[in-house]
Amino acid sequence: MEFEVTRDIRNELLARREVDFILRFDGPTPSRVQVVGKLAAQLNVGEDQVVLDSMKTSYGMTELRGNARIYDSKEAKEKTERSYLVTRGMPKPKEEA
Repeated sequence: MEFEVTRDIRNELLARREVDFILRFDGPTPSRVQVVGKLAAQLNVGEDQVVLDSMKTSYGMTELRGNARIYDSKEAKEKTERSYLVTRGMPKPKEEA
């Protein structure tokens, strides 16, 4: 996977960075968990500070465009971000039988 940041803006009021990116990949489209992991590793932040807003692919292309928000702390993320965006794409906890 090849990762490129196209826009990186600092939002001091909400204590976060707003990032637009392009991800080029081979094979099937990566999951949201994989994209968050790659984004966190590339920008040297924890995965619990990243919220992936949108991912868009074009038909027949192995390129994904998206935008994400990277918070300074987990507390700032929980205070600002909508709950369904935080839990979207995360693996569900397995139920014990």
